[in-house]
Amino acid sequence: MFVRLFLGAARCIASLASGCIQAIQAARERYRGRIETREMRGLKLLREWLSPEQRAQFDAKRYFDVVGCDSGKRYRIHYGTTTNIHELGDDDRPLMGWCFLPECPLVAGDVMLAQKIALETHEYGALTVANRFPTGFSRGNHR
Repeated sequence: MFVRLFLGAARCIASLASGCIQAIQAARERYRGRIETREMRGLKLLREWLSPEQRAQFDAKRYFDVVGCDSGKRYRIHYGTTTNIHELGDDDRPLMGWCFLPECPLVAGDVMLAQKIALETHEYGALTVANRFPTGFSRGNHR
């Protein structure tokens, strides 16, 4: 009798576990689909705001250049959300890295669009709140 109860309970637990696993896998797929959709919408919006030259550059190299409105300096915004902006020298080599982003969590395309708009419309304000970081390249270091 004990064996029958035990086997019945084991079957019940196995069925319950199987159902839970399937529900978790389905939820994971729905979540993954939402993330991919958000990322695609962010990139679509970014591409709509890029100039034809910036769009071609981004499509080919996953970065694009912008010109700061206050100083006229050139910045390269790489795909990503943090430590993705490099100030460029006259020789197109990175001089300094900059990191600033919106306070709320956004996908990469939305963050890059905010960075582009900030540098092109209020460069000094954006750099005031940005963190600087070395890029690993100096003017004399040609890697």
